[in-house]
Amino acid sequence: MATHPDTKRIDTVRHQNSVFHGLLKLIPWHVFDRLVDEHGADHLVRKFTTRHQFIALSFGQLEGVNSLRGIEVTMESHQGRLYHIGAKVPLRSTFSDANRLRSPLVFSGLFEHMLATATRGFKRQMAETVRLIDATSLPLAGLGAQWAHFSDTTYGAKAHIIYDPDLGCPIYHVVTPAKINDITAAKTMPIDAGATYVFDLGYYDYAWWAQLHEMGCRIVTRFKTNTPLRDARILELPAGSQLLSDRIGFLPARQA
Repeated sequence: MATHPDTKRIDTVRHQNSVFHGLLKLIPWHVFDRLVDEHGADHLVRKFTTRHQFIALSFGQLEGVNSLRGIEVTMESHQGRLYHIGAKVPLRSTFSDANRLRSPLVFSGLFEHMLATATRGFKRQMAETVRLIDATSLPLAGLGAQWAHFSDTTYGAKAHIIYDPDLGCPIYHVVTPAKINDITAAKTMPIDAGATYVFDLGYYDYAWWAQLHEMGCRIVTRFKTNTPLRDARILELPAGSQLLSDRIGFLPARQA
């Protein structure tokens, strides 16, 4: 096919999605939108929505940017590509207000949903499943810390975790004020029937232990030195066992 010499050839380059676009496609946006509605995160919001906020925070995390100003400048330099994924370059003041005023429960709820989804492909027989339960304190300071008032001069939160040692990551978490006891938070945790639960003395509660026992769970913990056992006796270890000792006993009726 002949082309007139005065005709200019124009080559077009097809738009290619970025890696960031591919990562955002993994987000269950229907769940995200439901959480936004449940917690009223977009109430009276006109332009910079919670979805915009989430995309901006995710972009900053993946880019390794550690300031709101840095996220604003870096996103602005990629504005052409970010337009195709529904992102909006945040003004620093607007971004700051969103982070300070909007409920974090949207993001924690999304985390818990995606974490549960990620572990479905790793389901094993419950008899082989181990769950580690623990809590860690998180000191807080500055604006927004008042909800976690601990003493006259101290603010703190506490993260309560169920950890899967085979997956190498938490499968459940909840954040409370630091004054909430470990066992109080544990009683609201989801329990996998038949799993083995490992925890320390912070979870010493016979009624909760009985609940785990009724669900077919095994418990690995330490006894307090003043815990009485009646009819205690030492059992013989099977040949080749890696156990150091096997001792059985019964709690008094008032404690059992």
